[in-house]
Amino acid sequence: MVFFGEYQVNFSGAGRVLLPKKVRELLKGNVFILTKGFDNCLSGYDKDDWEKRASELLNPSLLQPTDMNERRSVFSAMAYLEIDEQGRFVMPKNLLEYGRLKDRAIVIGVGDHFEIWSPEEWKKYAHTSTFKRSS
Repeated sequence: MVFFGEYQVNFSGAGRVLLPKKVRELLKGNVFILTKGFDNCLSGYDKDDWEKRASELLNPSLLQPTDMNERRSVFSAMAYLEIDEQGRFVMPKNLLEYGRLKDRAIVIGVGDHFEIWSPEEWKKYAHTSTFKRSS
């Protein structure tokens, strides 16, 4: 499973989003995981893949403050979301606020997961980051 592409989506109600078909087709079933990502975006994962990753996140030491901070951030914001028959889901308010999302979003594939960005944040990020290949 490789998530790819860039898709613009509009909200059809308060936090209700249509997940692009190319993204939905890569998910096993109608439940997926959404949590905080880096740079004020949201990260989405296939449920089975997330459960494997979550066990890896539990390996760091409880005595390391940075490890606990990462756990708190990721697990407190995490939500299991269900996709309806039309391919829509409702995003929790805390994730809408974190992602600075209002009525539109950009969904991008990032290989092993997908991300949801506000159009403004994605535009800033895309213009300031550069992809450079080593020779």
